[in-house]
Amino acid sequence: MSVRIRMKMMGRKHRPFFRICVIDRRKARDGKHIEEVGTYDPMVKVKSERVKLNLERIEHWISVGATPSDRVATLIKKLKANRFGTAAPPPDMLTPKAPATPEPAAEASGDAADAPATE
Repeated sequence: MSVRIRMKMMGRKHRPFFRICVIDRRKARDGKHIEEVGTYDPMVKVKSERVKLNLERIEHWISVGATPSDRVATLIKKLKANRFGTAAPPPDMLTPKAPATPEPAAEASGDAADAPATE
């Protein structure tokens, strides 16, 4: 049985959340896992708090032959080196546009509309 350490997608539409699981390679992405060893939430603002891993269990599974997926290997490497970088600052706020002022109506058209129609 070949075992992988990979992400299992949870969450909902436009709000992803991943569990990092030890799972048989032949199982589906969201299939039954052997053990859950961490979580990854990409929507958290502070980058260093996005990943929570049990490194002791991950090292155990790697020692018995499990292989991490590319993305999980990157997360493990970043967590060990404590290299997450900083979040980009939000863009500068733009000044709001001034509301459009209505143009004054022409004097002639206003008087003609108010005058009674005579025929």
